[in-house]
Amino acid sequence: MKIEVSGLQFEVEDTGGSGTPVLLLMGLGGQLTHWPAAWVQALVDAGYRVIRMDNRDAGLSTHMRASGTPVIPWIALRARLGLRPRVPYRLADMADDALGVLDALGVQRAHVVGMSMGAMIAQRVALAAPDRVISLSSLMGSSGGRGLLKPRPEVMRVSMGRVRSGGDAALVAYYIRFLKTISSHTLAPTEAQLMDVFRATAARHRPQTAATLRQLAAIVADTGRAAKLARIQAPTLVVHGAEDPLVPLAGGKDTARRIPGARLEVIPDMAHDLAPAPHPEILRRVLAVQLPFLQSVDAARS
Repeated sequence: MKIEVSGLQFEVEDTGGSGTPVLLLMGLGGQLTHWPAAWVQALVDAGYRVIRMDNRDAGLSTHMRASGTPVIPWIALRARLGLRPRVPYRLADMADDALGVLDALGVQRAHVVGMSMGAMIAQRVALAAPDRVISLSSLMGSSGGRGLLKPRPEVMRVSMGRVRSGGDAALVAYYIRFLKTISSHTLAPTEAQLMDVFRATAARHRPQTAATLRQLAAIVADTGRAAKLARIQAPTLVVHGAEDPLVPLAGGKDTARRIPGARLEVIPDMAHDLAPAPHPEILRRVLAVQLPFLQSVDAARS
């Protein structure tokens, strides 16, 4: 379904029901369909109402094409110098989008679960509206602290080879190469699985480089979040892969250190691959900590 928030259209899927709402926020360039079906079903089976949304500049939600393509190195330089970079929008705006979706659905409070960039948006939601957040789950995210968002060299090499021309074959090759690079080597997805993900993604909405760079600009420019995390009041779970090459484990550790009472769970053999094609064992390991956490928070509330 489409929901309008502040003049933008957001594609939303809501399982409905009377269970406690869980809002799922996807990562950089990701679509709501990238949340593994088994993840969503596990939450539903546990009695939760699951709400997923395409962020702005992703999937079937509004794409901010008029904002153009940001120059990430220039934005990063200004951020490092302590200046406020000019960007198409900020993570705080994306947090407002999420809160607007909850408003439209009549949801007063929800568990907020974010993955990668979605984890950073979720942190912003918890800061902006503490009374709306039952709990915060920050999966594969970072605090935004200085120097923490440094992917491993192999990830940077693949990222620098971003497709600008060459048609479908080049885009497919880049997409699969990038997903392989950020996935676990121990519990790796097959090339066939990654190809299936690409086909399903492109059929729904073809990946757009400029849109992803606008989201990345929002991440790079969000330099003030780390210092504010001590204000978060919600019970917090921080989950990170021990092998994450895209958002290094230090980012998860720093997030847990900064949020009062946060619990850190480091998942062995996991990289940056809880979505879109996670190995079943990785999914099982994360659900084994995620579900009990949500249930324990609900039990404490009741």
